[in-house]
Amino acid sequence: MYIIGINAFHGDSSACIIKNGQLIAAVEEERFRRIKHWAGFPSESIKYCLNEAGISLKDVEHVAVNSDPKANLLKKITFTLKNRPDFKLIIDRIKNKKARSSIEAELKNTFPDGKFNGTVHHIEHHLSHLASAHLVSPYEASVTISVDGFGDFSSAAWGIGKKNKIQVDHRVNFPHSLGIFYQALTQFLGFPNYGDEYKVMGLAPYGKPTYLEKLRDVVKLKQNGEFQLNLKYFRHHNKKVEYEWEGGSPSVGQLFAEGKLDELLGLPQRDPSDELAQEHMDLAHSIQAMYEEAFFNLLDAAHNKYKIDNLTLSGGCAMNSVANGKVYRRSKFKNVYIQSAAGDAGGAIGAAYIVASKTGDLSQPYYMNHAYWGPGYSNDYVKSLLDSESKNLDPEHFIIKQLDDVTELCTHTAKAISEAKVVGWFQGRLEWGPRALGNRSIVCDPRRADMKDILNLKIKRRESFRPFAPSILRENVSEWFEEDDDVLFMMQVFQIREEKRKQIPAVSHVDGSGRLQTVLKSTNPRYHQLISAFKQITGIPIILNTSFNENEPVVCKPEEALACFLRTKMDILVLGNYYIERKY
Repeated sequence: MYIIGINAFHGDSSACIIKNGQLIAAVEEERFRRIKHWAGFPSESIKYCLNEAGISLKDVEHVAVNSDPKANLLKKITFTLKNRPDFKLIIDRIKNKKARSSIEAELKNTFPDGKFNGTVHHIEHHLSHLASAHLVSPYEASVTISVDGFGDFSSAAWGIGKKNKIQVDHRVNFPHSLGIFYQALTQFLGFPNYGDEYKVMGLAPYGKPTYLEKLRDVVKLKQNGEFQLNLKYFRHHNKKVEYEWEGGSPSVGQLFAEGKLDELLGLPQRDPSDELAQEHMDLAHSIQAMYEEAFFNLLDAAHNKYKIDNLTLSGGCAMNSVANGKVYRRSKFKNVYIQSAAGDAGGAIGAAYIVASKTGDLSQPYYMNHAYWGPGYSNDYVKSLLDSESKNLDPEHFIIKQLDDVTELCTHTAKAISEAKVVGWFQGRLEWGPRALGNRSIVCDPRRADMKDILNLKIKRRESFRPFAPSILRENVSEWFEEDDDVLFMMQVFQIREEKRKQIPAVSHVDGSGRLQTVLKSTNPRYHQLISAFKQITGIPIILNTSFNENEPVVCKPEEALACFLRTKMDILVLGNYYIERKY
C-alpha cells in the first residue's frame, strides 16, 4: 500500500510517501522551487516521491493532508458569534478553507495525464503533528505534545501515544498561542520575515531577562499546562492579519496591537534597519525565558498526569532547540524525540502515518533515525555536470580530482578543513527538514576563533550574533557536552563542557552552548568517516557544520552546489567523489 502525505497551502509545503508503513521519500517544495519556506501545493515534491517509489499516481491508494477544514467547527462558529471579528478576517478564513479542500483538483492539474483512484483524507493539523513525532519515534509509549502558531483553530495539543494509537486529551484553541506570542515579539524586535524566530534565539544569550516580569502580563499560565494570551497586546483575533505568499514566499502581517507593547515594555518597536542595542538583546532573552516558562509548565503538567518518561515533541515551537536542550534539566522526562522536520513540513509524515494506522498498515513499528529522504545523485551525474561546466572550471583557476577511495577522499577533505579551508560537502540524499546534517553542508574547522567571520565574509553574510553548529561523533558526546544523548537532527542545544570551550570557539555560543548534531556511523558512514579523519589529524571529534546555501534554500542538486561554489569564495567543493579546489 502506498500513501502520500502532504503539507499544502502553507509555509514549508512538503510531501512524503510511505509503502507498507515504511518511509521511502520526503522533501520540502522549497528545495525544488528555490524560494525559502515555499507555500502552496507541493507538486514537485509529489512528483519526486512517486519517482523515488518507482510508481505513478494511479498506484497510490491514499493521499493524506495535514489539515481538516471541518475540525473544531463548533468552536469556530462559537468564537465568531461571540467575538464578531472583522468581516475581512472571516472572508479570509473561508478562502483558506476552499483552497485546502481542493486537493483532488490540484492533483488533476499536476498530473493531467494521470488518474488518482484513491481516497483523500483530511487529518486534523495537530493530530498530524503528534503522529509525526510519536509514530516514527523509538518509543512504544510517549507523552506527545504539539505546539505551534495555529492549525485548524488550535495552537497546542497533547496526550499520549501508545504503539500506533494517539489519544489527544488537551488542546489550546484560537486565539491563544505560544507560537503567535513568539512570532509577534519577533516582529516587534525588528525581524519581520517568516521564520525569523531563530534569530531571537540566537540573540537571547547576549541579554538578561529584564523584561520577563512585564511579559508575564502578556502570557498567563494555568496549572493544567494550558496558557492564555492577554489579547489586548495582539490583533490576530479581531483583525485580518495578512498571510500571503507572493511567488510562493510566505509573509505574515503585524500580529501585535499598535502601541500596546511599546507602552508595556517602555521600548519602541525596533525598525529592521536600526542597530541592535542591549535593550533588544535583553528583550530577546526575556522572550525566550517567557516561552520556556510556558513550555516547562506544560511539560510538568503532562508528566504529572501520565507518569511516562518518554517525550515526543512536534509543531513549529518544537524547533526551539534552546528550550528542547533543557528538557532533562528542567522536567522529569528522561527521553525525548523530535523528528528532523518538526514544523508544518513534518505534518505530511504525520498525516500519512495516521492513515497507515487506520488502514492497518502499521503492523511493524517504524523508527525514523535519519533524515536522508530527499533526492540523491550518482557520480556519473556529477561527472556529466563537470564536463558540461568545463569552461567555468578551467585548470588555471581550479583543480579537479576524482577520489573514489572514500578513506582518501575523507582524509584529503579533513586536512583541508584543518587548514582553515571552507568546504562545501555534497553527498548522498538530501536532508528532510531545515537542518543540513552532513549531506548538504558547509564544513569548517571549529578550532578557529575567526572561522565565523571567515564564513560570513566568504559565503553566509548573516548576523554576527547567530551561532554555527557542531557535528560530533556520537561516541564522543559525553567528553565534550554536559548532556549525553542522541541529537540526530540538531534539535537540541546543550552546554559544552567549560574546559572544552576554548578548543572549539567557532561553535561555542556566547553562553557556552552548542546546537549539536550527533553523527552515527550506521546512518551516515561517510560523514562519520570525515569527522573521524579530522579527529585523527587534530584530536578534535567535531567539525563546524552549516547549511550549504547562500541566502537561499539548502542546495538540492549538484548544479546548485556548483553554482553556489562558483559565485562565492568557498575554497573547496566535494561533489560525491569529486574534489574541486579553487586556486589562489
